[in-house]
Amino acid sequence: MYSVHATRSLASHPLHLITFDEHTFAGQDLLWLPHHAALRNAGRKRKSEHLAGRIAAVHALRERGFSAPPPVGDQGQPVWPPGLYGSISHSGNRAVAVVSSAPIGVDIETLPAPAVCDDIASGIVDAHERALLRASPLPWPLALTLAFSAKESAYKCFSFRAVPFPGFHSAKLVAVGHHRTRLRFTAEFSVDLAGKCIEIDWMSEHNQLITLATAPSSEA
Repeated sequence: MYSVHATRSLASHPLHLITFDEHTFAGQDLLWLPHHAALRNAGRKRKSEHLAGRIAAVHALRERGFSAPPPVGDQGQPVWPPGLYGSISHSGNRAVAVVSSAPIGVDIETLPAPAVCDDIASGIVDAHERALLRASPLPWPLALTLAFSAKESAYKCFSFRAVPFPGFHSAKLVAVGHHRTRLRFTAEFSVDLAGKCIEIDWMSEHNQLITLATAPSSEA
Protein backbone atom coordinates (compact mmCIF):
# COMPACT_ATOMS: atom_id res chain seq x y z
CA MET A 1 0.00 0.00 0.00
CA TYR A 2 1.34 3.39 -0.94
CA SER A 3 1.87 5.61 2.10
CA VAL A 4 3.78 8.72 3.13
CA HIS A 5 5.09 9.38 6.64
CA ALA A 6 5.22 12.83 8.23
CA THR A 7 5.62 14.18 11.74
CA ARG A 8 3.97 16.99 13.64
CA SER A 9 4.53 18.27 17.16
CA LEU A 10 1.62 18.87 19.52
CA ALA A 11 2.05 19.71 23.21
CA SER A 12 5.72 18.71 22.87
CA HIS A 13 4.72 15.21 21.71
CA PRO A 14 5.79 13.98 18.27
CA LEU A 15 2.81 12.81 16.24
CA HIS A 16 3.46 10.34 13.44
CA LEU A 17 1.10 10.75 10.49
CA ILE A 18 0.59 8.32 7.64
CA THR A 19 -1.20 9.45 4.49
CA PHE A 20 -2.24 6.37 2.55
CA ASP A 21 -3.99 5.36 -0.65
CA GLU A 22 -6.59 2.69 0.05
CA HIS A 23 -6.83 1.88 -3.65
CA THR A 24 -3.23 0.64 -3.68
CA PHE A 25 -3.83 -1.78 -0.80
CA ALA A 26 -3.20 -5.46 -1.53
CA GLY A 27 -4.02 -8.37 0.75
CA GLN A 28 -0.39 -9.42 1.12
CA ASP A 29 0.42 -6.04 2.66
CA LEU A 30 -1.08 -7.31 5.91
CA LEU A 31 1.43 -10.15 6.14
CA TRP A 32 3.81 -7.62 7.68
CA LEU A 33 1.61 -7.73 10.78
CA PRO A 34 2.02 -10.72 13.13
CA HIS A 35 -1.72 -10.55 13.86
CA HIS A 36 -2.81 -10.38 10.21
CA ALA A 37 -5.08 -13.43 10.62
CA ALA A 38 -7.30 -11.42 12.98
CA LEU A 39 -8.18 -9.14 10.06
CA ARG A 40 -9.09 -11.95 7.68
CA ASN A 41 -12.80 -11.08 7.57
CA ALA A 42 -12.43 -7.29 7.64
CA GLY A 43 -13.30 -5.17 4.62
CA ARG A 44 -10.74 -3.48 2.42
CA LYS A 45 -11.24 -0.08 4.05
CA ARG A 46 -10.82 -1.47 7.56
CA LYS A 47 -7.71 -3.41 6.56
CA SER A 48 -6.04 -0.39 4.96
CA GLU A 49 -6.90 1.85 7.94
CA HIS A 50 -5.55 -0.70 10.39
CA LEU A 51 -2.35 -1.12 8.40
CA ALA A 52 -1.81 2.64 8.18
CA GLY A 53 -2.34 2.97 11.92
CA ARG A 54 0.21 0.26 12.68
CA ILE A 55 2.73 1.84 10.30
CA ALA A 56 2.29 5.12 12.18
CA ALA A 57 2.67 3.26 15.49
CA VAL A 58 5.93 1.64 14.41
CA HIS A 59 7.36 5.03 13.49
CA ALA A 60 6.41 6.26 16.97
CA LEU A 61 7.82 3.18 18.70
CA ARG A 62 11.15 3.42 16.89
CA GLU A 63 11.82 6.61 18.83
CA ARG A 64 11.63 4.46 21.97
CA GLY A 65 13.84 1.66 20.68
CA PHE A 66 11.11 -0.74 19.50
CA SER A 67 10.46 -1.91 15.95
CA ALA A 68 7.54 -4.36 16.09
CA PRO A 69 3.96 -3.21 15.45
CA PRO A 70 1.76 -3.36 18.56
CA PRO A 71 -0.36 -6.52 18.67
CA VAL A 72 -4.12 -6.59 19.21
CA GLY A 73 -5.47 -7.04 22.75
CA ASP A 74 -8.50 -9.01 23.84
CA GLN A 75 -10.77 -6.00 23.28
CA GLY A 76 -9.22 -5.01 19.97
CA GLN A 77 -6.94 -2.39 21.51
CA PRO A 78 -3.26 -2.00 20.59
CA VAL A 79 -0.95 -3.52 23.20
CA TRP A 80 2.09 -1.35 23.88
CA PRO A 81 5.48 -2.43 25.26
CA PRO A 82 5.82 -2.46 29.07
CA GLY A 83 6.28 1.01 30.48
CA LEU A 84 4.85 2.74 27.42
CA TYR A 85 1.44 4.09 26.50
CA GLY A 86 0.21 4.90 23.05
CA SER A 87 -2.76 5.80 20.93
CA ILE A 88 -3.76 5.36 17.28
CA SER A 89 -6.48 7.05 15.26
CA HIS A 90 -7.48 7.30 11.61
CA SER A 91 -9.87 9.31 9.48
CA GLY A 92 -10.20 9.57 5.74
CA ASN A 93 -6.85 8.75 4.17
CA ARG A 94 -4.71 9.56 7.21
CA ALA A 95 -3.70 7.75 10.38
CA VAL A 96 -1.87 9.12 13.41
CA ALA A 97 -0.04 7.50 16.32
CA VAL A 98 1.71 8.74 19.44
CA VAL A 99 3.68 7.01 22.20
CA SER A 100 4.44 8.31 25.69
CA SER A 101 5.65 7.21 29.11
CA ALA A 102 2.29 8.29 30.60
CA PRO A 103 -1.32 7.68 29.48
CA ILE A 104 -2.11 9.54 26.27
CA GLY A 105 -4.92 9.73 23.74
CA VAL A 106 -4.94 11.03 20.17
CA ASP A 107 -7.82 11.46 17.75
CA ILE A 108 -8.06 12.62 14.16
CA GLU A 109 -11.34 13.64 12.53
CA THR A 110 -12.38 14.95 9.13
CA LEU A 111 -14.58 18.03 9.38
CA PRO A 112 -18.23 17.36 8.49
CA ALA A 113 -20.23 19.34 5.98
CA PRO A 114 -21.89 22.38 7.61
CA ALA A 115 -25.33 21.09 6.64
CA VAL A 116 -25.10 18.05 8.94
CA CYS A 117 -23.64 19.76 12.02
CA ASP A 118 -26.96 20.81 13.55
CA ASP A 119 -28.33 17.30 13.09
CA ILE A 120 -25.50 15.64 15.03
CA ALA A 121 -24.75 18.33 17.62
CA SER A 122 -27.17 17.10 20.30
CA GLY A 123 -25.40 13.75 20.46
CA ILE A 124 -22.08 15.46 21.18
CA VAL A 125 -22.77 18.55 23.32
CA ASP A 126 -25.47 19.91 25.62
CA ALA A 127 -27.05 23.36 25.34
CA HIS A 128 -24.37 25.06 27.47
CA GLU A 129 -21.53 23.51 25.48
CA ARG A 130 -23.24 24.42 22.23
CA ALA A 131 -23.52 28.06 23.32
CA LEU A 132 -19.84 28.04 24.29
CA LEU A 133 -18.86 26.71 20.87
CA ARG A 134 -21.10 29.16 19.04
CA ALA A 135 -19.53 32.04 20.97
CA SER A 136 -16.02 30.99 19.96
CA PRO A 137 -14.39 32.45 16.83
CA LEU A 138 -14.12 28.96 15.30
CA PRO A 139 -16.29 28.01 12.32
CA TRP A 140 -19.19 25.82 13.48
CA PRO A 141 -17.98 22.59 11.77
CA LEU A 142 -14.52 22.99 13.32
CA ALA A 143 -15.91 23.91 16.75
CA LEU A 144 -18.28 20.94 16.87
CA THR A 145 -15.61 18.55 15.63
CA LEU A 146 -13.30 19.90 18.32
CA ALA A 147 -15.83 18.99 21.01
CA PHE A 148 -16.29 15.50 19.55
CA SER A 149 -12.58 14.84 19.07
CA ALA A 150 -11.54 16.27 22.44
CA LYS A 151 -13.92 13.87 24.19
CA GLU A 152 -12.60 10.97 22.10
CA SER A 153 -9.01 11.78 23.05
CA ALA A 154 -9.94 12.18 26.71
CA TYR A 155 -11.62 8.78 26.77
CA LYS A 156 -8.62 7.12 25.10
CA CYS A 157 -6.29 8.71 27.62
CA PHE A 158 -8.34 7.91 30.73
CA SER A 159 -10.21 4.79 29.62
CA PHE A 160 -8.44 2.75 32.29
CA ARG A 161 -10.32 4.81 34.92
CA ALA A 162 -13.60 5.28 33.05
CA VAL A 163 -16.83 3.32 33.23
CA PRO A 164 -17.55 1.19 30.14
CA PHE A 165 -18.85 3.29 27.23
CA PRO A 166 -19.44 6.52 29.18
CA GLY A 167 -20.88 8.52 26.27
CA PHE A 168 -20.14 12.02 25.01
CA HIS A 169 -22.16 13.78 27.71
CA SER A 170 -19.99 12.31 30.48
CA ALA A 171 -17.33 14.97 29.82
CA LYS A 172 -18.27 18.64 29.50
CA LEU A 173 -16.57 21.31 27.47
CA VAL A 174 -15.81 24.27 29.76
CA ALA A 175 -13.40 26.39 27.69
CA VAL A 176 -12.43 26.76 24.04
CA GLY A 177 -9.11 28.38 23.23
CA HIS A 178 -6.68 28.79 20.37
CA HIS A 179 -5.18 25.30 20.00
CA ARG A 180 -6.24 24.28 23.52
CA THR A 181 -9.59 23.44 25.06
CA ARG A 182 -10.69 22.24 28.49
CA LEU A 183 -12.99 19.40 29.55
CA ARG A 184 -14.48 18.55 32.93
CA PHE A 185 -15.29 14.94 33.76
CA THR A 186 -18.59 14.04 35.40
CA ALA A 187 -19.42 11.05 37.58
CA GLU A 188 -20.93 9.44 34.48
CA PHE A 189 -17.39 9.16 33.14
CA SER A 190 -15.72 8.15 36.39
CA VAL A 191 -16.67 8.66 40.02
CA ASP A 192 -12.99 9.08 40.89
CA LEU A 193 -12.46 11.72 38.19
CA ALA A 194 -15.72 13.64 38.68
CA GLY A 195 -15.05 17.38 38.66
CA LYS A 196 -11.50 16.99 37.34
CA CYS A 197 -10.58 19.28 34.43
CA ILE A 198 -8.08 18.39 31.73
CA GLU A 199 -6.54 20.38 28.90
CA ILE A 200 -6.82 19.07 25.35
CA ASP A 201 -4.39 20.37 22.75
CA TRP A 202 -5.44 20.55 19.12
CA MET A 203 -4.35 21.45 15.62
CA SER A 204 -6.07 21.51 12.25
CA GLU A 205 -4.87 20.98 8.69
CA HIS A 206 -6.14 19.54 5.41
CA ASN A 207 -9.79 19.83 6.53
CA GLN A 208 -8.98 17.60 9.49
CA LEU A 209 -8.58 18.11 13.22
CA ILE A 210 -6.19 16.35 15.59
CA THR A 211 -6.64 16.43 19.36
CA LEU A 212 -4.29 15.18 22.06
CA ALA A 213 -5.06 14.38 25.70
CA THR A 214 -2.25 13.67 28.13
CA ALA A 215 -2.27 12.43 31.71
CA PRO A 216 0.29 13.36 34.36
CA SER A 217 3.08 10.87 34.99
CA SER A 218 1.47 10.08 38.35
CA GLU A 219 -1.29 8.28 36.42
CA ALA A 220 1.23 5.88 34.84
